[in-house]
Amino acid sequence: MEALTEHRPVNGPVVYGFLRLVRVSAARQSALRASLAEYCRTHELQLSGVFTDRPATSDPTSAAFTGLLDVLALPDVYGVIAPALSHLGPKPIAAERTRRIEATGARLLLARQPRAITRPSAPRREPAQRRPGPVRVLDAES
Repeated sequence: MEALTEHRPVNGPVVYGFLRLVRVSAARQSALRASLAEYCRTHELQLSGVFTDRPATSDPTSAAFTGLLDVLALPDVYGVIAPALSHLGPKPIAAERTRRIEATGARLLLARQPRAITRPSAPRREPAQRRPGPVRVLDAES
């Protein structure tokens, strides 16, 4: 009798990481890479490499991003993992890069989902307190 699938070494879908590291310490870089690896481990994904975009640029076609697009064209590549959407660049660049990633048929996975914008709740009101005061007595006889 063969072992269950959970007991066999099975490779998960192949993903590639993408980090934008502009003026980031070595410790922060290591932590970000570790967070991608941990996300992939817990979601049964195979992290095959991480592309790192270092220069601050206003062009969506950096060398790292072009390399990422090249590997996304390989067969059996599931998608791209990034810590957050901001790692694709400022909003206009991130939007263009997202479009280009999705155009390849790959999925864009974010380890940290964007926070939902919540409105501040109304201040909680304490229940009305009864204060001792004069007692009005009504005449029961009419």
